[in-house]
Amino acid sequence: MSNAEEVKKALVQAADAARFAPSIHNTQPWRWVVRGGELRLFGVAERQLTEQDPEGRMLLLSCGTALHHAQVALDAEGWRYEISRPEEGPLAVIRPTVREPIQPEATRHLQMLRVRRTDRRTVTEDAVPEDVLAFLAKAAEQAGSRLHVLGRDQVLELAAAVDQAQKAQDTDERLRAETAIWVGGDRPDGSGIPASALPEELPLTTVAERDFQTRGTLAAGEGHDQGATYAVLYGTGDDQADWLRGGEALSRLWLAAAEQAVNLLPLSGPVEIASSRAALRQMLGGLGYPLLAVRLGNLDPAHSAPPTTPRLPSDQVIEIAD
Repeated sequence: MSNAEEVKKALVQAADAARFAPSIHNTQPWRWVVRGGELRLFGVAERQLTEQDPEGRMLLLSCGTALHHAQVALDAEGWRYEISRPEEGPLAVIRPTVREPIQPEATRHLQMLRVRRTDRRTVTEDAVPEDVLAFLAKAAEQAGSRLHVLGRDQVLELAAAVDQAQKAQDTDERLRAETAIWVGGDRPDGSGIPASALPEELPLTTVAERDFQTRGTLAAGEGHDQGATYAVLYGTGDDQADWLRGGEALSRLWLAAAEQAVNLLPLSGPVEIASSRAALRQMLGGLGYPLLAVRLGNLDPAHSAPPTTPRLPSDQVIEIAD
């Protein structure tokens, strides 16, 4: 196999691995093009939540998680690469350079792509250890973002911001109609959140989970969120490149959490509403721009993982242009 063929194979495999990246409402709003030894990432407007995410921030965050997943796949094959983020055209371009011996941690990170879940069940009363929180904060920082762990008083402020955002979204009929398209029931088309990934009822927690206005089939579990840790993932800017990098950081943080057997639940609702996002930025002392809030906690070890959410087939998200 020639070097060009090796590179092409690696890029197709990386794009395929990126299909398992998390995205807002599992919209998977990305498209990959393999061309001339490059892997190009594009956002897909047809899978953007135009009512919930009119400025495309969650789309960019989602594409950033896919971009990081592709990097994890290349790392696991020993490829070194360069990444550019053009101001026009593709969101990012990956160019493999040389191949080196595979590092054990790279293989472990790849395994986490399949282990990671969006699990909305309640967590146990056992708090995440401080050294694990420090490990997760470092993972986010290495990817270019920061993780601000909230104190008790700030958790109550987060709860108020989440409630404020939920009420604003509940009164928006067009937003509710858009959500209904992507959430609930069976998802035979390979996208969206199926009922099997949603709780039968919303758990009674201090910080409420998003109410999708539909019930699922997953038992929410007992308990509260007393053992949970809440944090805000934030970046230093608010431009397209910042949100894309924020998605990369979210992916790295999520995979690091999975590696530590910590459940991460993203809370994007308070970032989607201007007033509640301002409240989150105030929690940061105005030092950064909030990307989303997260809940970190330990799941009941007696519970099996929820079913995987569906994924679009490869030929719908990967184009081989050579």
